[in-house]
Amino acid sequence: MQYIIRLEWFIILVLLQVLVLNHIHFEQYATPLFYIYFLLKIDSDNSRKGLMLWAFSLGLCIDIFSNTPGLNAATAVCTAFCRPWILRLFSLRDITDNFEPGMYQMGFASFFRYTIVLVLLHAFILNILDTFSLTNMPTLLLKIASDTIVTLIFILCVDSVRRKNSGKKLRS
Repeated sequence: MQYIIRLEWFIILVLLQVLVLNHIHFEQYATPLFYIYFLLKIDSDNSRKGLMLWAFSLGLCIDIFSNTPGLNAATAVCTAFCRPWILRLFSLRDITDNFEPGMYQMGFASFFRYTIVLVLLHAFILNILDTFSLTNMPTLLLKIASDTIVTLIFILCVDSVRRKNSGKKLRS
């Protein structure tokens, strides 16, 4: 059952990214990279190989539809590789071994720090690989910062809505 739900989220996020979000550019810089939400929310007990396989599949699907050969796949795999360490760094010590990272489970402050580090890492790698040059550093830094901020806003909004819905389910 968990894999079906995960697959549904995978398909929804890929379609949302390639059909809508890839065509949004705020001030010609900021593009929401919302598909990373899938990697942020995978259960903490998932193996590193499984996580990297999901990340590669996610990035490859985005690459196929966006005509960016290997760019998102490489970035997603790099992000997935670093995710367990970053999650361990920001998760509370009293949380059980198996949990889905989110505001409800981690608390806002821990989830915010975890999300900002992973999104910043993802945006940094993606933009460095995309530009493949350090000649125009101010523009590159502006692109990384704006992608991070817009993606972070999207993720926090969606996770807060999911948090409210899961809180209602818990009270019922």
